[in-house]
Amino acid sequence: MVIYSLVGKSGTGKSFQAIDLCRERGIACIIDDGLLIGHGMVLAGKSAKRQATIIGAIKTALFSNEAHRNEVVLKIREENPDSILVVGTSGRMIDQITKRLGLPEPAERIDIETITTKDERRIASYRRHELGQHIIPAPTFEVKRDFSGYFLHPIRVLRDVRRGRSEETERSLVRPTYSYFGNFSISDRAIRDIVTTSARFSAPVDAVTQVFVSKRPDGVRIDSSIILCAGSPVLDAALEFQKLAKKNVEEMTSLNLLAFDVKVEDIVWKEA
Repeated sequence: MVIYSLVGKSGTGKSFQAIDLCRERGIACIIDDGLLIGHGMVLAGKSAKRQATIIGAIKTALFSNEAHRNEVVLKIREENPDSILVVGTSGRMIDQITKRLGLPEPAERIDIETITTKDERRIASYRRHELGQHIIPAPTFEVKRDFSGYFLHPIRVLRDVRRGRSEETERSLVRPTYSYFGNFSISDRAIRDIVTTSARFSAPVDAVTQVFVSKRPDGVRIDSSIILCAGSPVLDAALEFQKLAKKNVEEMTSLNLLAFDVKVEDIVWKEA
């Protein structure tokens, strides 16, 4: 197994560049901020970006927790990749990670400044220090459950490759709770208001009578009851409202919806 390292100060764009670097070098997996990523998936670990404090984030990135460390070690043995890129802020950090995970020393140590321009690092610094944004080198679909309720968005990058072909890759942009912008929360009332307001833009729905919100660490479950206007197929009308309200909740809150159930409580006639 060949180990590579990518080193750079915080906010210089390491996580953003990691995917392209792996594609160019044929590196199978990435270890970044507590996660083992490969095949476009999060294979194991937990993200340092989910921790409530900077100290907690550092400990997670260094695999200080034994259960966390063991999970990643077992997955590496199971996958048995021929190469891994370890991302860190210093050579010392890289060495601590490889030692904790029982990996060989890096065969090649790559500095972020050798693969990026000043403008690229300036943009990365602005995202981190001015906007409080962090990049995870995995598709948003893969990290959505773990970052339910965080401000999470996909970043798609289209790059030219050899023989005139182009290739799209996706990273996830997240604003962690430990950023200096402070913590935030989304109230049940706000979620209920979004669902209720969605009915105004769904013609077959006369009213939303009840909305129950059940929160879990990996997302929320919503149970709603509606009254329909007579004249529309019941199933089609309920599905239309479900699709619209679900889309509005996800876009406005970044919550991961585990389920969105709709109960048709009644049907009423409306005078023309």
